[in-house]
Amino acid sequence: MANEVPDEKALRRQVDRRQLQEIIAGLAEGIVLVDPAGGIVWANQRALALHAVRDLAELGVTAEGYRRNFLLKYRNNHALADQQYPLDRLAAGETFQELVVEVVKAAPAGEDEAWRAIHQLRGFILLDAAGNPESQVLVIEDLTERFTAEERFERTFAANPAPAVICRLADLRYVKVNQGFLEMSGYRREDVLGRSTYDIDVLENATNRDAAIAALREGRTIPQTEAALRIGDGSSKLVIVAGQPIEIGEEACMLFTFMDMEPRRRAERTLRQSEERFARAFRMTPVPTVLATRAELRVLDVNDAFTTVLGHAREEVVDQPLAGLPIWSSAAARRQLERDIEADAGLRNRELELRSRDGEALDCLVSAETVGIQGQDCVLIVLQDITERKRSEVELMSAIEAVMQDTSWFSRTVIEKLANLRDAGPKKAASKELADLTARELEVLGLMSQGLTDAEIVKALKVSRNTVRNHVARIYGKAGVHNRAAAVVWARERGFIGVPRRRASRRSD
Repeated sequence: MANEVPDEKALRRQVDRRQLQEIIAGLAEGIVLVDPAGGIVWANQRALALHAVRDLAELGVTAEGYRRNFLLKYRNNHALADQQYPLDRLAAGETFQELVVEVVKAAPAGEDEAWRAIHQLRGFILLDAAGNPESQVLVIEDLTERFTAEERFERTFAANPAPAVICRLADLRYVKVNQGFLEMSGYRREDVLGRSTYDIDVLENATNRDAAIAALREGRTIPQTEAALRIGDGSSKLVIVAGQPIEIGEEACMLFTFMDMEPRRRAERTLRQSEERFARAFRMTPVPTVLATRAELRVLDVNDAFTTVLGHAREEVVDQPLAGLPIWSSAAARRQLERDIEADAGLRNRELELRSRDGEALDCLVSAETVGIQGQDCVLIVLQDITERKRSEVELMSAIEAVMQDTSWFSRTVIEKLANLRDAGPKKAASKELADLTARELEVLGLMSQGLTDAEIVKALKVSRNTVRNHVARIYGKAGVHNRAAAVVWARERGFIGVPRRRASRRSD
């Protein structure tokens, strides 16, 4: 009977182990049972799945076999020594908690990448009723998804151009900083990591500082707020800062993100200075100028020259529609001007007659250009008064006509200088208009431009007086003039100063 007792105990242990196996088989954690000699006795399906194997043979059966099949590395990428493997530590009677390792299995045939996983391990020893080691247990928890997500976050955080820092809520010390923050602030990485939010206060001079600090201490979201961030050179920079609670390695943290407002502030300052310069130039320009909205053609402002020349006070015309201004002599011309502006056709030196406040007719050259003012499309209308110039032209033409009644004593140089005094705007191309004249007409026009009378032209060309008169009449008709002086000026405007005398051709008559 005495020999039957150990058998009963062994049977009881087998029954107890079988019951234990049934209990732990369905657990979410992987469970591996190891005997004191270091052999793998049993593993549940979860433990096999966590190693991507189907049975104990693929797992390794022994601690040595497990080492051959799987490479274990710490999170700092250093490989574990043989005696540091969890199964070997259990066989040596050592227990451990929360050992995190990377498990690598060689790539199967035909595949390039090895199989990898992140496991958190716990090892403890089961004792029998007498307190002797009965078996060792390895508990495996899969952290692959969590660590993969953290690695993705790390890569995203580091590569994100938006400035960001992360502080640990337990002690309010910075644990992570990205390149965007370093570039914005001028700090080095070692200047930030490990420092507290009191040393580098990202909420300094925040608009709602008290509420933001309270949210930080309570681990709540910090809404966007303006703040003055003190940077590496001791100056401060205007930023928009916001805080979002997150977990890093199971520690409660706060992610601060920033928007650098300095480029925007510089752009606004530059725009403001540009608009101030425009306003000063607009006021001081000596040419009457109107600023109106492009969409509605409603007057926004007029300059001092406008009130001086046209006589209308600024308050009388500002905020009025362009069509409602009492300056237009012709409604049709004004409507055409509006159509050209609406079509975005840039106007240059269009002649238009306007009326001053006292009813005086003013000849003006009108130009218009679209400009942007404070984000709004506007049109700048310039009204150049040429009344005096046109009056001078009329007087000059009258004087030329008077003296040209007898031009025999005028030298060619004097005629050219008189013609050049008349400035009628851009010169037209002469090639087409002069081409309308025959060779004989050009010869007659050249002699007229040199100051010869009809009688002198008759003598010079040896033709009859009627022939000369007919040529002069055709020249008048083609040039659109009615007298000798106007014909001379018309020729000078087109760069025609006469042709060398040559023997007349009968065919040109």
